[in-house]
Amino acid sequence: MKTPEWKDYAVIASGDGYKLERWKNVVLLRPDPQVIWKTETDMERYPNLSAKYFRSETGGGKWQFYKQIPESWTISYKDLKFLIKPMGFKHTGLFPEQAVNWETTASLIKNSGREISVLNLFAYTGGATVACAKAGAKVCHVDAAKAMVERAKENCKLSSVPDGNVRYIVDDCKKFVEREIRRGKKYDAIIMDPPSFGRGANGEVWKLETELFPLVKLCTQVLSDDPLFFLINSYTTGLQPQVMKNVLDILIANKKGGVVDAYEIGIKTEEKGVILPCGNSAIWKIGE
Repeated sequence: MKTPEWKDYAVIASGDGYKLERWKNVVLLRPDPQVIWKTETDMERYPNLSAKYFRSETGGGKWQFYKQIPESWTISYKDLKFLIKPMGFKHTGLFPEQAVNWETTASLIKNSGREISVLNLFAYTGGATVACAKAGAKVCHVDAAKAMVERAKENCKLSSVPDGNVRYIVDDCKKFVEREIRRGKKYDAIIMDPPSFGRGANGEVWKLETELFPLVKLCTQVLSDDPLFFLINSYTTGLQPQVMKNVLDILIANKKGGVVDAYEIGIKTEEKGVILPCGNSAIWKIGE
């Protein structure tokens, strides 16, 4: 289990399907299906609770605000800054546990001694984009949701990412990669954080368990002749780290050498001995 060290974010307590979080000065109570244990903390009566997200039995849900909070606010992770805003489906626009992967990819880029081009697929609001660009990489940020790409632009601006270091693309990730293959475009590093399930504009069904292997195989065609890393992250609890390691071993390591590291990601809570699981990652990187 790998857990990042935050100052502006913390899980205060967890239990009964919920987690109580501090996002700088704002405290939110959000559902989390991994939290199956009971809590001794009365989270709904926490003194500084600002809002709670209630799930609907028919899907979706809504926020209930107990205190007036800003429409959006900024939190920092070291020299990275991100805009936080309560949105639909309990989201805030950032996954703090991913700081572990930001650290890894930024370190690889800085230590490479050369300019690195990164393709960030299913890039959401750009946590990884900001981290890689701040480390000196040129990043192609791809997401199908225009609003999320706009948020990524704001995050890059907040973090003082140099103009021209990020190319923003609103598109279906698979179709974009297919076009990049036809154009002969290559990247030194690839990051992907695909959803567990989704539907395309024409009703196409996306299931991670069936689509991940062919997508990674497709993406190997846009890897440069001197690649640096390939990172996969998954929130699907059934997709174990070893599964993603196998995918990267079969498609990349067995052909190009290098090593694959696979691991579970979590957040240390302020409760003694409790770590909140937040998904799994695997990264292939070229050998030393």
